[in-house]
Formats: sequence, C-alpha cells, structure tokens
Amino acid sequence: MKVPEDVRNMKGKERIAMLTCYDSSSAALMDGMVDLILVGDSLGMVMLGYENTSGVTMDDMLRAIGAVSRGARSTLIVGDMPLGTYSTEKDALRNAGKFLDAGAHGVKIERKPGIAAFLARQGIGVMGHIGLTPQTISDFRVQGKNKEDAERLMEEARQMDEAGCFSLVLECIPLELARKITSLVSIPTIGIGAGPHCDGQVLVMHDMLGLYQKFQPKFVKRYAELGEEMKKAFARYRDEVKSGKFPEDGHSFH
Repeated sequence: MKVPEDVRNMKGKERIAMLTCYDSSSAALMDGMVDLILVGDSLGMVMLGYENTSGVTMDDMLRAIGAVSRGARSTLIVGDMPLGTYSTEKDALRNAGKFLDAGAHGVKIERKPGIAAFLARQGIGVMGHIGLTPQTISDFRVQGKNKEDAERLMEEARQMDEAGCFSLVLECIPLELARKITSLVSIPTIGIGAGPHCDGQVLVMHDMLGLYQKFQPKFVKRYAELGEEMKKAFARYRDEVKSGKFPEDGHSFH
C-alpha cells in the first residue's frame, strides 16, 4: 500500500488517479484500481441528499471512512474533514485522529496552511485543497480567471506546499493557471476541473458512473451510464414481480 510520502514522490514520475468512494462494496471494486480513494464530503450530496457539503458531520464521515476501509485493503484512503472540524489546532488534531482511527491514512482540508502545517508536524498526512473550495465559497464558478485571483491562488499553493502537504487538489481553475501552479510547487497537484497539466486527476464516483443525475459539471467525463442501467433493472424487476415471472422454481427452496 502507498503511504502519503509515496504519493508525494510520484510527482514527475507517474500520473495519479483518485476517485471518491463512500461505501464498502464500491471500495472493494475500486481497491487497487486507483492510487488514492477520497472519502469526500461530496457524500452529503450524492449519498445523503443534502443541497451542499456544509451539512456533513463527523459522524457521517467516520461511518463512510470505516465502510471504505473495510472494502479497500490495499489503496491509500484520504478523508475530507468537514466544515468547522479543523478551525483550531486542537480541533484539527482531535478530529484528524478520529479519521485515522476509523481507517483513513490521511486527511484533506481546504486552504488553512497553518492548520496543514500543524497536522503535518504531528505526522499526519495532509492533502491540501485550493481553488473552488465548496465548504467555504459561495461563488460556484471557475476561480483564478483574473490576474489578482490567479496570484492569490499561486500564493496559496506555495503556502500549502511549504506547510508540508503531500499533495494539493486544484478545483475549477483555468488550465493555464493549473500548469503554472503544478510547476511552482514541489508536491503533486490533483485536478478536478483544472485541465490536463496537473500531476493527477480526481472525479466523484457518482458523476463518472452516471449515478448522480441532478447535474453534470463541464469537467466530468461519464465513463458509464449506470443510472440508466439501474432504472432499466428496477423496471424489469417490477414487471416480473407483477406478472408472476419472478421468482421461479430455481429461486425457491424445496
């Protein structure tokens, strides 16, 4: 199994593939197929039906991390720390410890280089996150399009690198800026809506499989349309139950 430092050392050598996951069955299928599994706070939207990620709790995340860790035995697992759980060093250390106890191998936090540096000094693997940061931003559009915002993001990236993060998520920023940041920092960048020049990529599992159908961001590539296939299966099951075709003799005990 890779450890956070192994991921750091992949920069410039091997592109990094990461997907989100929230349950044991999916994690078992994903195990060994990707370099990293992110138990993202996106579970609030794709699993729990929340409008956004701000309502996700520690209990939500710990249950999901535990489930994923029981399914994925050989893939490094990173957990998204929810809004308000790393506001202070004391809170960050206590809650990160709970993530590790539940089965995560590292944590992801949005911005906050001071907290990232503190956790890194405690020996905790930290994945940073800049750009569109869903927990703390209300402007859900591409970030860093003007010179001032681009310079701010480059400075944030530098700070997260110096803080000791082992990797850095870049979300919804122009590909030219992502290329500059990737060249600027010593740690791998993992893009989501940040173009092809990052050191790796991450997508939400439900988006890339066609399971989350409320909307499809521009940066998502659908690798399957499992949502439509599930609808067909549900309809076929309903029809066979109502017609008496299921169950048959072979599905019965004697």
